[in-house]
Amino acid sequence: MEPRNNVTHFVLLGLTQNPKEQKVLSIIFLFSYILTMVGNLLIVETVTVSKSLGSLMYTFLAGLSFMDASYASVISPKMISALFFGQKTISFQACMIQLFLEHFFGGSEIFLLLAMAYDRYVAICKPLHYLIIMRQWVCAVLLTVSWIGGFLHSLIQLISIYGLTFCGPNVIDHFLCDMFPLLKLVCPDTYVIGLLVIANGGMICSIVFLLLLISYGVILHSLKNLSQEGRRKALSTCGSHITVVVFFFVPCIFMYARPARNFPIDKSFSVFFTIITPMLNPFIYTLRNSEMTNAMKKLWRRKFIQVVNKYVFLDEENNLAFMKYLIRTQKSTYI
Repeated sequence: MEPRNNVTHFVLLGLTQNPKEQKVLSIIFLFSYILTMVGNLLIVETVTVSKSLGSLMYTFLAGLSFMDASYASVISPKMISALFFGQKTISFQACMIQLFLEHFFGGSEIFLLLAMAYDRYVAICKPLHYLIIMRQWVCAVLLTVSWIGGFLHSLIQLISIYGLTFCGPNVIDHFLCDMFPLLKLVCPDTYVIGLLVIANGGMICSIVFLLLLISYGVILHSLKNLSQEGRRKALSTCGSHITVVVFFFVPCIFMYARPARNFPIDKSFSVFFTIITPMLNPFIYTLRNSEMTNAMKKLWRRKFIQVVNKYVFLDEENNLAFMKYLIRTQKSTYI
């Protein structure tokens, strides 16, 4: 259904109107975006090529990293371009695409975090049945359901607003196209649509967040039955998951589980869960996970050897000494 409106494009006011602040922020967010892409894509590649990371937990982690990289790519390039070059306009269709993709990847991540919590519950609370319950096809089903859940959530958001009438102002006081800022520009009364947004976004965030808290509460309560080493590993893994969950869901609940109003602090919360959280997730998961850290070191060492063999000439004696050095360092990594 084609929307009935006189608006062909929107103007995104962004985070600030100060030119100097815009240049500084553009550099900061560009650096943040590069870190986000490098960190998340490195996790995806490490899990894909490393045979030592055979646990399904790492398959879920690779899926989460791919979602984070995609989610950041929907938001960051346009925002950085607007800050640095002053290109604040966005076409109506591009705005709708950004809205759809933003909620698609964000919604998929919500359901994936729930699947990851279930995986940890089975691994810690039912370790003897883990290989029976969490098979490869179960992992594939959970990943597929996460994507489908995100798609349905995003589709409902898009349908809710695409057919509405935009007949006047086209200035959005935000750095992205989102539901509440767009509803502010709609001509008809948006009370019912606002309730739908709360039900489709805020309620999902709140319910899933509550389920995650309950599941991790059960997991932490069961740690008393584990050995000291098992308790340490479980606490490290669950600590990373809980940190990511809090960083993602608290701003999400604040943004969508409330009446359809806009507040000045909305931009700060949006920056946190659209820019900061996808950047921090790789560090949260890798710094507290020795298996992931060792796998990354091994991957970088393999790539370094390939570069040396391809571009650096070494005679037979030096090449033998170089390989012995690499073998020694590889062994020391796992001691």
